[in-house]
Amino acid sequence: MAVILAITGGVVLLFLITALRGAPYVPTHRSSLSILFDELLPVSEKDLVVDIGSGDGVVLRAAAQRGARALGYELNPVLVGISKALSIRYGMRVTIRFADFWLVEFPPETTVVYTFGETRDIVRMYQKVANEAVRLQKTIHFVSYAFTIDGVTPIRSKHAMNVYRVSPSSSSLQGE
Repeated sequence: MAVILAITGGVVLLFLITALRGAPYVPTHRSSLSILFDELLPVSEKDLVVDIGSGDGVVLRAAAQRGARALGYELNPVLVGISKALSIRYGMRVTIRFADFWLVEFPPETTVVYTFGETRDIVRMYQKVANEAVRLQKTIHFVSYAFTIDGVTPIRSKHAMNVYRVSPSSSSLQGE
């Protein structure tokens, strides 16, 4: 019994630490991903979708089902393991990294960055994507689920999905 309590306490502590550093684990609804990838921003084999805070990998698998490659960054090692196990059938199209996205550079092939962020960090996330667009010298679509960015107008929105176009010239918060 003590071992089970210790393991449970350790897992709860991991989730708490992750939530304090980033957003808590809340998976995106599959129906919302259909709206995103089938209506608002269809993806194909030409796309690399980066999920910042990828959780159990549901976004990564939805992108891979549509032919895109997908890369997830996740701080919680338990969720990294779950995501890798659930995504194994997608082979090289889905990659999950145990990493803090604040500290990484996005790959040059990045076309879409997805987040189910939260109010506390959404502006910083947008700014991170803007900085990466400048560094890569390319436009990146930034998708925010459930949260909008004050002062920036999405190019498309439906239900909780907000799609922003971040160009190399939009290195600070401004409407597109």
